[in-house]
Amino acid sequence: MSDVQFVSRYEQRVTFVQEVLRKNSKLGDKASRDLAVQVVYAIDHIPESSR
Repeated sequence: MSDVQFVSRYEQRVTFVQEVLRKNSKLGDKASRDLAVQVVYAIDHIPESSR
């Protein structure tokens, strides 16, 4: 039996943003992760009508 691990949509979004930041800057893992969390938080708080 294989282990299946649940990954939330939030975590998928943070990981995606983190990878983009890491590929396009000189940020390390922790710095890109911290910034990715802030970016996703900011996007989540933009009113739907403005997106």
